[in-house]
Amino acid sequence: MGYVTLTELRANMAKHFDKLEQDRTELVVTRQNHEPVVIMPLAELEGLRETLHLLSSPANAEHLRQSIAQANAGKLEEHELIEP
Repeated sequence: MGYVTLTELRANMAKHFDKLEQDRTELVVTRQNHEPVVIMPLAELEGLRETLHLLSSPANAEHLRQSIAQANAGKLEEHELIEP
């Protein structure tokens, strides 16, 4: 995660946005007498929101943890996709 002042962001906005897009990371923008703000690629935000939603239910979170543990242990089953 990088940090930049609002003045620097304004002067080099395209460069900073290109780097965010390439690195898939966040940029903290600091402003005098204001709370810092974060800029990030939309897809990253959507992924975070989806993860929060999936983990918001304790039962679903536990099911996901067990599935990840099984996958890490090599206990996987491959299935053909069913076309709608």
